[in-house]
Amino acid sequence: MAIKKNGFIPSCAPEELKKVLKAVASEWGDMIKDMEEFHVVPLKGALTNEVFQINWPTKHGDLHQKVLVRVYGEGVEVFFNRDDEIRTFECMSKHGQGPRLLGRFPDGRIEEFIHARTLSAADLRDPEISSLVAAKLREFHNLDMPGPKDVLLWKRLRTWLSLSKKFCSPEAAKEFGLDILGDEISILEKELSQGYQEIGFCHNDLQYGNIMMDEETRVITLIDYEYASYNPIAYDLANHFCEMAANYHSETPHILDFSIYPDTDERRRFIRAYVASSGNEPSDAEVEQLLVDAEKYTLANHLFWGLWGIISGHVNKIDFNYLEYARQRFQQYWFKKTLALESLAL
Repeated sequence: MAIKKNGFIPSCAPEELKKVLKAVASEWGDMIKDMEEFHVVPLKGALTNEVFQINWPTKHGDLHQKVLVRVYGEGVEVFFNRDDEIRTFECMSKHGQGPRLLGRFPDGRIEEFIHARTLSAADLRDPEISSLVAAKLREFHNLDMPGPKDVLLWKRLRTWLSLSKKFCSPEAAKEFGLDILGDEISILEKELSQGYQEIGFCHNDLQYGNIMMDEETRVITLIDYEYASYNPIAYDLANHFCEMAANYHSETPHILDFSIYPDTDERRRFIRAYVASSGNEPSDAEVEQLLVDAEKYTLANHLFWGLWGIISGHVNKIDFNYLEYARQRFQQYWFKKTLALESLAL
């Protein structure tokens, strides 16, 4: 195998990948005869897939083309339907959002390489960049995507809880409290579904590694739509705030630091920028209500990623301590539950 991760891409179908890569190069007028012409650079930070930048010399010789190759993680099809995800990906592209799909092979796909940098954990705390992300998220939520526009969150939580119980030993299930999470999900669904909720097309995984920015134009692009679906927008805001406690490029990428969870003023600033991006000055009441709703939805978010961590720990071979990550999310759920829902008198 001549396509290299400074040696090798281990988990893909080599012949199929080479065939698709050569076809993509040919469409751009570049005839690749020797597979050694492809140069592979592994990209870090992905928790579900392996991601690589692949370069090759153009027909002019002095320039290089770039594509991104995404190799699907083992077993992740338990989380979502891959065909649905590809349809979302293609629809997003038609909306002018994200990269174009260039090719597919059995274990992954080839995407347009976006000439922008991926944000860092620190970038999310920059007020200017944060405001740009808020405006892009509002635009994302307003997309009119095909299919039913029903909330998927609660169904997905129950499905993942069932899967988690199948994967866990009785001892592990007891440790994670899986036997009582069904009741917790029902309580949250009842309480958080009361009153008016704006439903939008949510990213559901807006961590810094899924946000790119062109340094010259300051244009923000959201990538990776594997978990995207219609949900309450307050849930997506909650997810983004929770991700500010993570640094997936540290020595311990699975460790979350909730001491740096954004304070009320920082969350309020993000929400104000989010609402104001539509062109209308938001009222204080509107901002405060969304602030409160988002904080309550952090509970559902902790359960979501806690269950994801359990399942991933049993099906995904990427070097990441998924089970410890799950423990932290569940611990945070129980820690925050009373405070977040105190106004609901549970």
